[in-house]
Amino acid sequence: MIQKKISIEDVAHRAGVSITTVSRVINRHPSVSKKNLARVEEAIVSLKFKPNVSAQRLARGLNNSVGLVMPGYPGIFHSFYGVELIRGIGHACETLRLDLIFHITNGFNPFNSNNVGGVIFADIIENRKQVMTTLEEGIPCMIINNIADDLDVNYVAVDNETGGYTAVDYLFSLGHRRIATVTGNLHTQAGAQRLEGYKKALTKHRIPLQNEYIYEGDYSRRSARQAAEQLLSLKERPTAIFAASDEMALEMMAVIMEKGLRIPQDISIIGFDDNPAAIYGPVALTTIKQPLFQMAEDSVKLLNAIVSGKKKAPVKVIMPPKLIIRESCGALPV
Repeated sequence: MIQKKISIEDVAHRAGVSITTVSRVINRHPSVSKKNLARVEEAIVSLKFKPNVSAQRLARGLNNSVGLVMPGYPGIFHSFYGVELIRGIGHACETLRLDLIFHITNGFNPFNSNNVGGVIFADIIENRKQVMTTLEEGIPCMIINNIADDLDVNYVAVDNETGGYTAVDYLFSLGHRRIATVTGNLHTQAGAQRLEGYKKALTKHRIPLQNEYIYEGDYSRRSARQAAEQLLSLKERPTAIFAASDEMALEMMAVIMEKGLRIPQDISIIGFDDNPAAIYGPVALTTIKQPLFQMAEDSVKLLNAIVSGKKKAPVKVIMPPKLIIRESCGALPV
């Protein structure tokens, strides 16, 4: 009777880990957790497994595939945020000759990480468990647009709180005191931190926080239109509005002008992103620039350096936002 040849899959099954993790243990990759290392070593001894060349190649980071996991939302392929991230990641993969495997997640549908050398998570929205599983399996991963200091993980993010603070601080410098905001989705770190920056700026300048000046949006044009209608109907309407995205700011500008009001003479507005569409309109939009393309491109380069052993994890990068002054904000008349 011919004895069945033990495979790397058998070892992974016995140890309860991924094939990638087994491969990394075989080649002494430093990213494997102590718990998984012990499991794999026990399985190798028990099964009398002899590594093959393909497993060794995978563990040394010679797998040229990168996984991109992005939370799904309506209009993902039309939003400036989504398109810029995909464009930046795709450009870096093309430059480094890496294959890209794209996975849209709802937070629960599993991502098969066995066939990739590393994983990029574009934010963490209801899919934190996927990130933790990837880390447990010893697969190098990078998070974009989320400062995940509570996890031993690599990330490249923008300082959203400083961005929100800068927007309101600029409006204050122009004489505005009745400053409203339309937030992004507060389930996202970006949305919550931009709101926190708004509040901190009001506190610094001793402006009372008024709940009627805070409208909870979700980055969509629909929520922006509803927000504009509500804010403009207030007895004491705001003289300036900080929108947590340029798309929302542009929609609010449309509503403001539909009502016969002038920008910035009657009301000032500032966005967040630096979407090129913000330049071409009746009034060029003042905004807070976040380097989405650079953030995405750098995430691939840094992840590739970690996989190849040229850079030691964890890598944590926070990029500064930048105020871009155009025409949509003006000083209050004295």
